[in-house]
Amino acid sequence: MKKILVPYDFSKVSEHALDFACQIADKADSDIMLLNVIEHPTADSFKTLGMQNVDPMEQLYIKKMYETVQAKLADVVSKAKYSDERIVTKIQLGNPFNTIIDQITEEKVSLLVVGTEGAEGLNEFFAGSNAEKIVRKASCPVITTQNKCDLEPIEKIVFASDFQHTDDYFVGQLLDLQRKFEAQLNIVKINTPASFTSTRHDTKQMEDFVKKYKIENYTIDIYNYKNEEDGIILYAEDIKADMIALGTHQRKGVGHFLAGSIAEDVVNHAQVPVWTAHLKD
Repeated sequence: MKKILVPYDFSKVSEHALDFACQIADKADSDIMLLNVIEHPTADSFKTLGMQNVDPMEQLYIKKMYETVQAKLADVVSKAKYSDERIVTKIQLGNPFNTIIDQITEEKVSLLVVGTEGAEGLNEFFAGSNAEKIVRKASCPVITTQNKCDLEPIEKIVFASDFQHTDDYFVGQLLDLQRKFEAQLNIVKINTPASFTSTRHDTKQMEDFVKKYKIENYTIDIYNYKNEEDGIILYAEDIKADMIALGTHQRKGVGHFLAGSIAEDVVNHAQVPVWTAHLKD
């Protein structure tokens, strides 16, 4: 894990995200990039500080705003609980969602850590339905968190799946997460009336999954509930899990098993950090 990207808008939830990212970086020996995106109505007419066809007064306003944000970010870095030599800052002009997705590729980011506002959607960076778009479109794993959390108590990670659409690369990332946190993997199938399968079927499916990937330090369970998203959250609460892990499809939301707006629902309502990474389409 070479580089962790943290979108930062000076909100409380972005502070929580940076704090958590610092703990992960310290454990994984990673660099951190703090990204602030300045939104502007005419953002399409220029790139960062490479302005074209912009009114001189408007250009001066953007320049002053840039300098102010730059100073504020420097102050944040100086107070962060990680070596300031391992944290770099970047300011971009444009659409926050598009900018973040672009920066993941441009900066070769290994992990995106995002602060959320919970049930009312992501904070200034990610309003409304952008929560699902970020999870779906990010080309690297994403951790979303709405509360201040510490790395050391992460001992149980819930992994929910239908176990039909996992792939080797995704599972490799999942197991790498488990190893880095030195946590138990609590593997669960959420059984709903709309997609009911027998206990015998589900148990064998999960046992085959564990055997195929030689998973250690795990539990397997079946949780019955009326829908998948609430079932995941309630199961995590019942076993006092410290994190939830889900697989996503770029074009289909969260997996075949987790369709539609379930990604956003889990991210927005879970009280623990949620880790997501792509499955193959």
